[in-house]
Amino acid sequence: MNRRMFLAYILVPVFSAIGLALIGYGGRDKKVAKPLGRVTLPPPRHDSSVSIERALMVRRSIREYEDKPLTLEQVGQLAWAAQGITDKRYGFRSAPSAGATYPLEVYFIVKKNGVTGLPEGIYHYLPREHMLELIKSGDYSRELMRACLDQEWVANAAMNIVITAIYERTTWRYGERGRIRYVHMEVGHVGQNIYLQCVSLQLGCVVIGAFYDEEVKKILGVDEEPLYVIPVGVKKGGWF
Repeated sequence: MNRRMFLAYILVPVFSAIGLALIGYGGRDKKVAKPLGRVTLPPPRHDSSVSIERALMVRRSIREYEDKPLTLEQVGQLAWAAQGITDKRYGFRSAPSAGATYPLEVYFIVKKNGVTGLPEGIYHYLPREHMLELIKSGDYSRELMRACLDQEWVANAAMNIVITAIYERTTWRYGERGRIRYVHMEVGHVGQNIYLQCVSLQLGCVVIGAFYDEEVKKILGVDEEPLYVIPVGVKKGGWF
């Protein structure tokens, strides 16, 4: 690669990101056809008694949960940790994204009595508004478990977080490298954010990559690529 090509490869994305940031663009907004309702989430907290070092030390994949509901505050905190806005002026989020293209979407599949004050259903997270929009009513936890090769902790969890990708948001700028590398790096960042936030909230979670993609898409009712299914529940015994 000659010097001119190298500079173009490096500088064009940089200046594109700066330009988009200056106009407050934080990724193409996803439009959900006819949402069934919206839920305003409690504001996220930005501090806790659990240090990042402690959370890193004790973090584990947890597959057994107490039969207890989550709170709306916990759901809001997890949503913010996954894709929440951390800079309102530029639209930057809690997880790094190549060129601030933000290809990921976050869904919450809440089972019956899984979250206090939140009816069972499938919810889509709106980062800019810090809200959930209901896209499907009903308890889909058993269907999701079957789509995840009958991993029972999917059905036992209070809720499941499903992270999908719209690759085109990144590939229009970075080409195939965005698909095979950058988007997958990003979902890893988000998964770790959720793990560490769960520790701070006394919750447990495990990331799942073994599932039938088309079945998960059918359950969500979207044409996006599912990358993670993450069961979340109250950890038995707590962390500390």
